[in-house]
Amino acid sequence: MTTLAFALSAVLLLITALHVYWGLGGIWPGKDGASCAHAVVGFRGVDEMPTPFACFAVAACLCLATLWPLALAGVFASPFPREGLAATALLIGLVFLGRGIAGFTPWWRRLAPEQPFARLDTSFYSPLCLLIGLSFAILAITEFSA
Repeated sequence: MTTLAFALSAVLLLITALHVYWGLGGIWPGKDGASCAHAVVGFRGVDEMPTPFACFAVAACLCLATLWPLALAGVFASPFPREGLAATALLIGLVFLGRGIAGFTPWWRRLAPEQPFARLDTSFYSPLCLLIGLSFAILAITEFSA
């Protein structure tokens, strides 16, 4: 399970870094703010990236989520009981699973129809969220059964 914890934390760290990059004004994978927003935000009528504050707020949440698998693996001392870490990991996993499932619903597609986001969402973003959510769930359930 340590390998899964490190892999999950590495993926979350990369996603955190992307949000920090966007908060600092980065435009990849677009050519400008509008094309970047169309690729990574995708909401109807979006023409600019979220504010730096919003990007940094998401990055802060992702950074905390990055630490959870490492705490469960015992990489560093945590002030929380192991059962609490496992329960929280399960909740984090449910959030990612919910986002992953939502990406395949007609409701989400009506909410976020912009291209290339819609294509990237069904082929990459939502499956990645499902994988992250499943990884958190596996770590949590493994901890509960230990």
